[in-house]
Amino acid sequence: MTDTTTATGEAVARTPARGTGRWIEHWDPEDETFWRDHGRRIARRNLALSILCEHIGFSVWSLWSVLVLFLGPEYGIDAAGKFFLVAVATLVGAVLRVPYTFAVARFGGRNWTVCSVALLLVPTAAAAFALRPGTPYTVFLLVAALAGVGGGNFASSMTNINSFYPLRKKGWALGLNAGGGNLGVPVVQLLGLLVIATAGAAHPRLVLAVYLPLIVLAAVLAALFMDNLRPVRNDTGAVRDAARDPHTWIVSLLYVGSFGSFIGYGFAFGLVLQTQFARTPLQAASLTFLGPLLGSLVRPVGGRLADRYGGARITLVNFAAMALATGVVIVASARHSLDVFLAGFIALFVLSGLGNGSTYKMIPGIFQAKALAKGLTGEAAAAHGRRLSGAAMGLTGAVGALGGLGINLAFRQSFQSAGTGTPACVAFLGCYALCSAVTWAVYLRRTAATVAVPDREEAAPALAEV
Repeated sequence: MTDTTTATGEAVARTPARGTGRWIEHWDPEDETFWRDHGRRIARRNLALSILCEHIGFSVWSLWSVLVLFLGPEYGIDAAGKFFLVAVATLVGAVLRVPYTFAVARFGGRNWTVCSVALLLVPTAAAAFALRPGTPYTVFLLVAALAGVGGGNFASSMTNINSFYPLRKKGWALGLNAGGGNLGVPVVQLLGLLVIATAGAAHPRLVLAVYLPLIVLAAVLAALFMDNLRPVRNDTGAVRDAARDPHTWIVSLLYVGSFGSFIGYGFAFGLVLQTQFARTPLQAASLTFLGPLLGSLVRPVGGRLADRYGGARITLVNFAAMALATGVVIVASARHSLDVFLAGFIALFVLSGLGNGSTYKMIPGIFQAKALAKGLTGEAAAAHGRRLSGAAMGLTGAVGALGGLGINLAFRQSFQSAGTGTPACVAFLGCYALCSAVTWAVYLRRTAATVAVPDREEAAPALAEV
């Protein structure tokens, strides 16, 4: 067992007291001395490995947004069938985010990261087995559903990292964690582009061959260098309490608009280009990655802006800009202008990335403010805020991912009924208008702010973070 001691004499202990793995007994990131002397170094190490593991999880989750580009006429699957394959993976990933949120407290952040990364071997190997002409469509549906395990990784990763960082650092840390994970979407799409451009569309297994050893490497690194936090012990009551709080569901709606857009567009973009603009697989793949790449890179910027100006302010401006970009996409679709369509869609990706960072930053601030309003102070308020915000992040992530399902189903229905994606984009425009109105009414309108937190004077420092 290894001990270090803070200025107050409290011990930071790692011991395999329960099962196997490294357990930290005491964790107080809000204590500036503790954070400077011990916490920052440990948190950064866990954040780096969390980003790696979540990145691979996102790549596996979005595998079918790439693999459908390899499914030529010999597979006998039309555009609607391809959209549905992607939608199934999205749905399973969203649903799994709820139990994955429980898993961090039940097994430990490090232990669950190892397990969840190892599980990625199953959908990757199954896809390698199924990808051949003549495979029944139901088998493709089952294999695409298995890829959903990659989507669950986000919830456990964000819940885990949320516990490592102090409130003043959460926007940047959560933005880096999520942004690095989101990069898994464009990276797997770039890999698909490379395979199509070099080996041709008949060799999708080359994409999978790259990820199998990477999954094993990530699991080994997580086992060797990540930590479990003993204070984040099994607390199913936190999820129950978070589920009872209306702000969990309000922020979840906002996350449907931001992350739901990012993952939904990321999964559907290549198919939209193929279906609406008659792009070949190579042409579609050469364009598909750019939007998710930029959206992933700016997510930490959204978190940093929220740290500085407040999450609700950035989120409101962002949704207004997303509505404007959607209008550009609708006009471009009507005029059949691919260049303008690409500009509007890439703007949507960038804005959804910013909104992801700012929306998630709101969660810790909301629950910290409510803890202070209840009369809690110091570490008690910080622990209460971490407890509920970690649980709320898992639920919010699950609901937000369902937005990606909605986008893919909307595009599927739009192309089936109208032969174009324009009706779906009109619906998305209405969603962004609703999210803008909710953000302003609940978190920015002066009279509404008192409903969120009864004692505004007591909770002012934390409210500034919302």
